[in-house]
Amino acid sequence: MNIAIMAHDAKKELMVQFCSAYCGILSKHKLISTNTTGIMVSEATGLPIKRYLSGKGGAEQIIALLSCNEVDILLFFRDPINQKSDANDMNLLRLCDVHNVPVATNIATAEALILALERGDLDWREVGTPGI
Repeated sequence: MNIAIMAHDAKKELMVQFCSAYCGILSKHKLISTNTTGIMVSEATGLPIKRYLSGKGGAEQIIALLSCNEVDILLFFRDPINQKSDANDMNLLRLCDVHNVPVATNIATAEALILALERGDLDWREVGTPGI
């Protein structure tokens, strides 16, 4: 599975902790990320991560991958308190809806998704999504 990981600045350390806790599960999959988040997670966990541009450029590259249905899971830890509404954020979430990509915007949902992934509950993504 292709798993995209992204985090707003205030949530990057939480993403590092999450990926450290679930390193064993994540290591079985292909990880992609925006640059800064990817560096932080990779340094903490040793996981290989394909990193895209820092800032808005990386988010736009991941949006392009979502548009082509090349992302199976999006873990996007958002900061709803300090983050202004951003068009890229809305595009990420919209494309997840269009392509039936499971998405987690907080650690509680991310944990549910990662455990579902481990159980095989998301294997339907490998077969293809209906209606696309």
